[in-house]
Amino acid sequence: MRLEGKVALVAGAAGPANMGQKIAERLAQEGCKVVVTGRHEEPMRAIAEQIGGNYILMDITSKADVDAAADFAVKTYGKLDIGVNATGWGLMKPTHETTETDLDKIMGIQFKGPFFFIQAMLRVMGQGGSIIQISSATATIMLENHAAYMGTKAGIDHVIRTVANEYGARGIRANSISPGLTETPMAGDSFSVKELIDAFAKEYPLGRLGTREDIAAAVVWLASDECFMTGQNLQVNGGLTLRRNPILSELGEIAARATAHLSS
Repeated sequence: MRLEGKVALVAGAAGPANMGQKIAERLAQEGCKVVVTGRHEEPMRAIAEQIGGNYILMDITSKADVDAAADFAVKTYGKLDIGVNATGWGLMKPTHETTETDLDKIMGIQFKGPFFFIQAMLRVMGQGGSIIQISSATATIMLENHAAYMGTKAGIDHVIRTVANEYGARGIRANSISPGLTETPMAGDSFSVKELIDAFAKEYPLGRLGTREDIAAAVVWLASDECFMTGQNLQVNGGLTLRRNPILSELGEIAARATAHLSS
């Protein structure tokens, strides 16, 4: 029970079995009171009941919603010690085809919204606390057709560093975690093609892709009083950033073979 007596707000926990829900589940197992947030009520209600926590509807792109969620957590449990933002949008589109609408949406979800979230955490946290942003290995290494996603993740990583520097005097820690390819609803149908998964897995020195449980375990440590770290980006991806993601031509060949197999 490493987090007994602590209260957490987890954003992005509205998808059944997504990373945010797994993080909320693990935090609760460690004794934390958890409020989950997102845009879909039924999945949040289900996970909140499962972990003995609470939930509130929240659109990360709405500052009013984010502020209301932070206030709800404090009103419900008396304080807020941990803020975890696991929201994201896996936009895959060539840079020259990325529209202004695409940019507005991903900036809202992966930069402007997380900025609102950080501001809300700073407003309600007292002396001490842990702010944790779920980032991506692609904020460091390349993956083609992913520029807007990668850029916004890298940008909010740098904001985390500035927050760590500015608010350390209040005992507030701010860190981010970078998974690689992980089996979540955001990954779509990728995990249904074994050859595709193998193409990614061979680039991981530890020999396998990451799991939601890997990320949740890292969150627990960052949230605990044992953590003497701030302003850092944890590459929780089995060493992927020592190597690379598959390049587009390799993935195209795999997709072509899969299509040919299905049509034969």
